[in-house]
Amino acid sequence: MSDDLSDLYQQVILDHCKHPRNFHELAGHHRSAEGHNPLCGDQLKLFLTMNGDRIQDISFVGSGCCISKASASLLTEAAKGKTRAEVERMFEAVHQMVTTGQAAGEVGKLAVFAGVHKFPARVKCAILAWHAIMSALKGDTQPVSTETEDM
Repeated sequence: MSDDLSDLYQQVILDHCKHPRNFHELAGHHRSAEGHNPLCGDQLKLFLTMNGDRIQDISFVGSGCCISKASASLLTEAAKGKTRAEVERMFEAVHQMVTTGQAAGEVGKLAVFAGVHKFPARVKCAILAWHAIMSALKGDTQPVSTETEDM
């Protein structure tokens, strides 16, 4: 990755960390899921409002490292308006990208996390919100933990 592209990616991550999008508890939500990464201290809760199989609105609250907050922020932007199947495909692409550096499909702005695979301790930070949204879409009520999930 070129230095200019790497710098741009870092700026996007810092912007979403310092000014997370959709950072509030969503009133009237239909589904929610909690996620915890004890290694880094990341904690978040996602809220979804569904219209059939489509995410009508999504938000999150929580605290954690910059990678975790930026990932949750970008996830909320990417998932809003998508169907469950579309989010599942995005999850697979992002999961592969943060673990290998190669995306299994189009990831758009989420490409800012392509370099995370070089830092194994940060992979769980980047993927935590994604496991939480999958849990919420399935209706699971147990919190997701990076220490109990196959992340």
